[in-house]
Amino acid sequence: MRDCIYLDNNATTQIDEEVIGAMMPYLTLYYGNPSSMHTFGGQVAKAVKTAREQVAALLGAQESEIIFTSCGTEGDNAAIRAALSAQPDKRHIVTTEVEHAAVLNLCKHLEKQGYSVTYLGVDSQGRLDLDEVQASLTGGTALVTMMYANNETGVVFPVEEVGQLAKEYGALFHVDGVQAVGKIPMDMSNSTIDMLTLSGHKLHGPKGIGALYVRKGTRFRPFLIGGHQERGRRGGTENVAGVVALGKACELAQSHLANVSHERQLRDYLEASILTFISDTVVNGTTEARLPNTTNIGFKYIEGEAILLSMNQYGICASSGSACTSGSLEPSHVLRAMGLPYSVLHGSIRFSLSRYTTKDEIDRVIEVLPDVITRLRALSPFSSDDATWLQEQEKATLAK
Repeated sequence: MRDCIYLDNNATTQIDEEVIGAMMPYLTLYYGNPSSMHTFGGQVAKAVKTAREQVAALLGAQESEIIFTSCGTEGDNAAIRAALSAQPDKRHIVTTEVEHAAVLNLCKHLEKQGYSVTYLGVDSQGRLDLDEVQASLTGGTALVTMMYANNETGVVFPVEEVGQLAKEYGALFHVDGVQAVGKIPMDMSNSTIDMLTLSGHKLHGPKGIGALYVRKGTRFRPFLIGGHQERGRRGGTENVAGVVALGKACELAQSHLANVSHERQLRDYLEASILTFISDTVVNGTTEARLPNTTNIGFKYIEGEAILLSMNQYGICASSGSACTSGSLEPSHVLRAMGLPYSVLHGSIRFSLSRYTTKDEIDRVIEVLPDVITRLRALSPFSSDDATWLQEQEKATLAK
């Protein structure tokens, strides 16, 4: 039972009760090591195999193409480093300005080691330009790495088209699928993607478990070097309870893919109501190609942190961006890359729903939010009349 209206599901999701039920025996009764030769370990190994099959089924992949990891960040690091290790004569990487910190910060680190990185921009709707993607590629490009869908706006990138371009230049293609897996149908058997990352806590599984899809035949050197686990591709004793939980979460996600209209309808209802009842609001990002559960709305002339704190007093949980950068007071790098004006940039809130979100919860948000915004705007030091001040702040923000 939730004690809040939780609209921050792109940060982490509520663990499904069936997932908890599946993992608990492997924390209490079946604690054997799956690598052991004895029967007690063997039964655990069977559970790991089943989970691998469940993850593969959700992705439309083969069981042998799934490597269990600890999280999305590890998966991203493992994929990117493996791609570079497999092509030591190539020193160029292509990514985007709106990636998660797991990719952006690694690329910045690799630049210091002599790699060249092209950071592709997006337009005001958060969309990629495929012509710019193609123009960035050369024969020396080792890897194209980008997200399937943006974690802040929900905008879905044309990954299959990008993957085809990467193939034409002999580059490997890694996709951070953390936000998209379980929300969009996928079929890796008919895809241009070479490697794809996912994380359990974004699809109603526990934190601390993830997986990396590696297409059969793709050269892969392990990021974590150790024992023979994961067919020698990721050393370390398996987190069996987490693995089993991830498998169950993927199985449930696959069964719910046909019902994502639930999230989409509630998202659209929330979005339309906010735009109707609250003036000076805008949707950040295209409304055409995006995740079914996500909307990012800009409330002009107020600070997003004030909105979040005020909503929190009513038991409503949302976000102003990625949970991995929530400790920063800097405006979202995603929204900055989109070139949004300062009046929108600082007052943007992400609402992300799940299959557990109810209409009653959305009605409560619609009931509370207009008064919250009215009160905050009355206290705000700037408004639509402060054009000069806003322009100065905008210039200062872009200069950083």
